[in-house]
Amino acid sequence: MRCPFCAHDDSQVKDSRPTEDNASIRRRRQCSSCGARFTTFERVQLREVTVVKSGDRRQPFNRGKLEQSVILACRKRGVDQDRIDQLVSGIQRQVETAGDSEVASSRIGELVMDGLRQIDSVAYIRFASVYRDFNEARDFEEFASSVQEAGGSDAPGS
Repeated sequence: MRCPFCAHDDSQVKDSRPTEDNASIRRRRQCSSCGARFTTFERVQLREVTVVKSGDRRQPFNRGKLEQSVILACRKRGVDQDRIDQLVSGIQRQVETAGDSEVASSRIGELVMDGLRQIDSVAYIRFASVYRDFNEARDFEEFASSVQEAGGSDAPGS
């Protein structure tokens, strides 16, 4: 593992342990050149997945990008980071175990919306407003009222 401080290619693992959700391994490392200590996280990757975006553009699946979009939707909503990690890990698992090497970005968006609907209705509406590309306030109002009619929860983590 390359040292983030001096870019030396060799480091030693000093400590390894699973994360709280057992979805990854946390490793404390020490650079053999400069002696700096740093942490890395390892996750199991079942297969390489390519995301097919609009216009047939393709890019590798990026867990970090998915996590950032969920965090942004949940910002200031009191949703626990562990709950976000569970949602993102679940979506990643579904994408990687689907059996296809390519997945449509729209499919990932639907998985995120399904997960956010169960976690927090405001985060769900925030994500949907970007994902569904609301152009007018009326679009937002209609979607919000459909969520309310469906009995969406307003309580974080419920």
